Order: sequence, then C-alpha cells, then structure tokens
Amino acid sequence: MANQFLTEDFLLQTKTAKILYHEHAKTMPIYDYHCHLPADQIACDHRFENLTQAWLYGDHYKWRAMRTNGVDERYVTGDASDYDKFDKWAQTVPYCLGNPLYHWTHLELKNPFGIRDKLLGPDTAREIYATCSEMLRSPQFSVRNIMRKMNVKLVCTTEDPLDSLEHHKRIREGGFEIRVHTAWRPDRAMAVEDLPALNVFIDRLEEICEIDIANFHRYLEALHKRHDYFHQNGCRLSDHGVETAYAEDHTAGEVKAIFDKILRGKDLKPVEQLKFKSAMMIEFGRMDAESGWVQQLHMGPLRNNSTRMFQALGRDIGCDSMGDFEIARPLSRLLDRLDVDGRLPKTILYNHNPRDNALLVTMAGNFQDGSVPGKMQHGSAWWFLDQKDGMEEQMRILANMGLLSRFVGMLTDSRSFLSYPRHEYFRRILCNLLGNDVEAGHLPNDLELLGKMVEDICFNNARNYFPMQCD
Repeated sequence: MANQFLTEDFLLQTKTAKILYHEHAKTMPIYDYHCHLPADQIACDHRFENLTQAWLYGDHYKWRAMRTNGVDERYVTGDASDYDKFDKWAQTVPYCLGNPLYHWTHLELKNPFGIRDKLLGPDTAREIYATCSEMLRSPQFSVRNIMRKMNVKLVCTTEDPLDSLEHHKRIREGGFEIRVHTAWRPDRAMAVEDLPALNVFIDRLEEICEIDIANFHRYLEALHKRHDYFHQNGCRLSDHGVETAYAEDHTAGEVKAIFDKILRGKDLKPVEQLKFKSAMMIEFGRMDAESGWVQQLHMGPLRNNSTRMFQALGRDIGCDSMGDFEIARPLSRLLDRLDVDGRLPKTILYNHNPRDNALLVTMAGNFQDGSVPGKMQHGSAWWFLDQKDGMEEQMRILANMGLLSRFVGMLTDSRSFLSYPRHEYFRRILCNLLGNDVEAGHLPNDLELLGKMVEDICFNNARNYFPMQCD
C-alpha cells in the first residue's frame, strides 16, 4: 500500500525518528527569534476577513510561484478580488510539487485549521476558502489566538531605527502573555547606494533625536540614542540584511569626509561606499556588544533584479535571488576587528547561497571564546534554502564542522501568522536526520541523550542563548 501524504508520521522514515518527534520535538514551545510579523496587528489582536488576507498579502514566496505559473500580476499584487487571487493560488499549488510551498501550504491548512483530508487545488479552492475564512473571522482565530494555538512563547519582529515602537509598547502594556520583542534593523542608515533616500533618513533621525547632524560624530550620537531607545523598549538583538560583510580599511578622517559628501548629496566612489559601510558595521557591532545584544548577519541575496518590477511595485515583491559575493575574507576581517577590541557580540551568520554553508560554520569556529556555548552561530537554512534539502545540508555541515547540539534552531522569517508550521517542518526533518543516523549505526541508540538534544535545538538553546526571557 502506498504511503499516505501528510500523516502523523510525515517525513519520519524510521522508528527512532518517530519517537524523537512525537515524544520530544512535537510539544516543545516555539521561540521565534526572527520574523517580520506586523506588530500593529498583534497590538490590536487583528482578525482577518478571509484566507487571502492572512495567507497571500505580502507573501513574496507565493507571488513568485504564481508568476512562474503564468498568473497575471493583477491576481498577484493587483486589483483582483481576494477570492480571485486565492483561486489563482489554488490553481498554482498542484504545480508546486517538489517545492516547499506545497508542504507548507498543507501543513498550514492542517494546523491551525484542521484540514487534513483535502489537497488544495482548483476543485477544492472554494470550499477551503469558505471554511478557513469563516474561522478567521471568529474571535478564536484572532492573531493572538493563532499564536496561542501554535504554542508560541516569544516572537521577535524587525523594525527600522526610526520606528516609534508604539505597537510594542501597547502589546507590553496590555499584558499579552506571549512575549513580543523587536530587532534593530539599521540597513537604511548605511544605504549609500541611494543618497537622496539616505538623506531623508538622516533628516528624520535628526528630527526624532533633536540632534543637529552636521557631521559623522553627531550621526553616531543620534544612532546611539536610537539604539538606547530600542534597548529601553525590550530590544536585545540586531539584524543586518547585507550582500556581504564589509571590512574595507578606513581612517576616521576618511569616514568624516565621506559623510560630509553624503550630506551634500555628492556621489561616492565605490571604494568610498565600502569604507562608509565598513565603518558603520564596526560601529553597529560595538553598540550591540556594549548593550549585550545578539547581532544577526543575513548575507548573500542579490535584491531587486527586475527594474521593471521594482519600478512598478518596489522592493520585497519576489524579484530577489542568490548572489555570489565574496564573503570569507571581509567577514573574517569584520569579526576579527570586533574581537580584537573585545567587542564582538554573540553573532548569528546566515547564508543565502548553499555554497557558503561550510564557510560560515568554519568561520564561526574561529571566534568562539568559551564565554557561552555556541556564541558564534551558523543560522538556520534561510530563504531559498528553507526547504528539506537545504535544512538537511545546513545541519549536516554544522554537525560535521561545529556542534549541532548547540544550534539555536528554527525561525519563521515570515510576515504571516500562519507560518508557524515551518517549525514543525524543521522539527520533523531534524528528527528524521538523527533517526536515520541511529538506525544506520552512525549514532548511539540512546533516546535520552538524543531526546535532550532534540528538545534543546527546538527550544531550549534559543531560550538560553538570547537575552529575551519568555518565562
């Protein structure tokens, strides 16, 4: 008899894998330390009108698949009705076989909606849409209750340094039992590729901080003030979305002169751009170390490849891809400069290109200092690597060249409140990986030892690593 799809033992190929998942991984809480959930929706305990709003709005993974399937942009990001957009997604899903979107879609229908016996496609679209939309409109499926259903203990959203954090304050003051923190994302503060936009950022920073930003020293003073503000409002980690690490040699005088050119709107030479970005990354790392934060470096994407789509819709709409930037040498120099000064914070390194897995695992090992287990982390498989093969390869290489047992585990990196089954997906893959090794004789059949390892990777390591408490 052929195996059924999406059973309780989905992805679990061995007896050991099944024990590890069902007795250890399945019930562990979720510590989602990196996501892009809108804090305003958590603050007001938002309820979605329908499944399209909860599932398709802002999801560039699905948008990309729909375009690839020949769906007109009107049904992706355009003015088509919510149901018509969903119907086009339902027509696309059967063509996603082999893509993680197929697994994610059906895991998300199973939990929290309880739809286990139907595959999404043109013939089931209307029924599934009606059933899930009715649930979403009920109080039991408000965003906070979805988080409760999924056993979430903590989430960490991502905000720009200029953000008021008013929604995080409302959440905290309202007594929501699930902890909601923010991460400092200062990419715009060093985005010298677009000087008009950078100067708009500087003007707004000047206004918020009530500091006359007439030079680089005052710029850093204002950024420090915002960093302190984020800290006062519960922020304990930063996030940097960069093509690569930046560590160009520079002097204080050179950076001051470059900043003067920025204020005057004068174009920078490529080497000047690198020097300014390098100076900023050093300063950001020092701020994080002094405040006891964790820094995350998301490296490698080549963004906004389609000029046509960027001009029509802007960024983050599904037109980014893997890049092939040099990472090893500049990353080593950046981390070393912070380490030599004794100001290298806990750091998580993420790669977008699979060729860089071993690079980042071995790079992290260079700067472990014994102060805390796994101070330098290789982050979970990210973006295009966030699928079965990508997760297995990331964990295999981490196990071979580092300590998989100290891994801080999975995150959603999502804008959707329905994405928490990605943690289940990861946990099943982790347990299957270990179970296969046990039954091949590569690991001892010690379920107490392995069970603790699974529980640690699923939740305990993150809880112990990050300075944001969820208890």
